[in-house]
Amino acid sequence: MTSDGSVDESLDAWQAPEYAAPGLFDEHAVTVGSGALAVPGTVTVPHGEGPHLAAVLLAGGGPFDRDGTAGPNKNLKDIAWGLASQGVAVLRFDKVTYAHREQVSAIPEFTPTEEYVPHAVAGIEILRGLPTVDDDQVFVIGHSMGGKFAPRVAAADSKVAGLVVLAGDTVPMQWSVVRVIEHLTKIDPATAALLPTVEVATEQAEQVDSPDLSPATPAAKLPFGMPAPYWLDLRAYDPVAVASTLEIPMLFMQGERDYQVTIDGDLAGWRAGLAGRPDATFRVYPADDHLFFPGTKPSIPEDYTHPHHVDPEVVADIADWLRSRVRSDRR
Repeated sequence: MTSDGSVDESLDAWQAPEYAAPGLFDEHAVTVGSGALAVPGTVTVPHGEGPHLAAVLLAGGGPFDRDGTAGPNKNLKDIAWGLASQGVAVLRFDKVTYAHREQVSAIPEFTPTEEYVPHAVAGIEILRGLPTVDDDQVFVIGHSMGGKFAPRVAAADSKVAGLVVLAGDTVPMQWSVVRVIEHLTKIDPATAALLPTVEVATEQAEQVDSPDLSPATPAAKLPFGMPAPYWLDLRAYDPVAVASTLEIPMLFMQGERDYQVTIDGDLAGWRAGLAGRPDATFRVYPADDHLFFPGTKPSIPEDYTHPHHVDPEVVADIADWLRSRVRSDRR
């Protein structure tokens, strides 16, 4: 880790994408949240007096660092550097499940709401406090499960200017797991062999759906071995229903090669729940996988072991959409 809070590029295979221009922005370290579960983060701030648009980045499900590191790839860092190169300030942070994995695992009542909302809201406040940021134009950009929980973040902070949801899931996670295992069994049997069988995953999903699910249900009977309070909170949260109550613009982006979050399953949920909303925009990228890496072959987990960068069209579209959301009287 460097003194400015970014990851030392000499220690890994990541190289800046062509659309990033490091000479146009600075980075510095921040602490996001307070108390024992505060996490380290990085703010990427464009040069100039501003006022700049700004966004908090939310990583997907699992113990991800602030860069979204997957093998040699860092999709969140790609996005942060790409947006900062186009005049958007970005804050990204290590998830609490990454920075404090042992502490969190020792909290049986820990929920996905606690995994996302407190640190996201704290990050928004950090951005609003920067002198070159327009405090009325702070957005939330969430990837995968981070996109799923972006509406809950906006519901917790009424001043959020808008949402960008990158491959946000709407199908209940327990059933997405079953779908993924079924898919990999067909196209990537070697990886599927490392996962629970479809039968086991189905039994676990049914346990999550059961009216008998309670805080006392053993974690061993549930997907990923996560405790029951986690699943009870997740089961009670309908991201589409929450999004439909928000009076803010929203951009939904989806890769067509994504097998983890799908057009027919998950994006269809957003489209149905927000039908008729002129402030809801939907965009599909035919070449992109779940991390928005372009390619031509069916996506498989092994792909993430090879270097990629987030589709430049995706980064450009986010920047253009953010700028288009600024009220004309503030331009």
